[in-house]
Amino acid sequence: MTAIADPTWTLVGRVEDVPMLEGRTTAVDGRRIAIFRLPDGLAAIDAHCPHAAGPLADGIVADSCVTCPLHGRRFDLTTGLALNGDEAVAVHEIREEDGALWVRLA
Repeated sequence: MTAIADPTWTLVGRVEDVPMLEGRTTAVDGRRIAIFRLPDGLAAIDAHCPHAAGPLADGIVADSCVTCPLHGRRFDLTTGLALNGDEAVAVHEIREEDGALWVRLA
């Protein structure tokens, strides 16, 4: 079944809308999600840092991690776990089909 035919997936944009090693924020079912484009694929996590509600899509992306721009909390984009703290963010499924980005909430 393709993402288009499966109602649990939501179209959130196009892959070219997210520059390499950057993030963009979108909404899925009223929830803010940060989408990241990495050299080896895509990542989707909750958009706000649980530590200080910083906008994670505005953070620095390196080594499959994003650093919160407010207080430097660093999150692994594949697990959602903080590398320098006890917090975590939810990781959501993301896929690309013909340039379209689709997200399924965790």
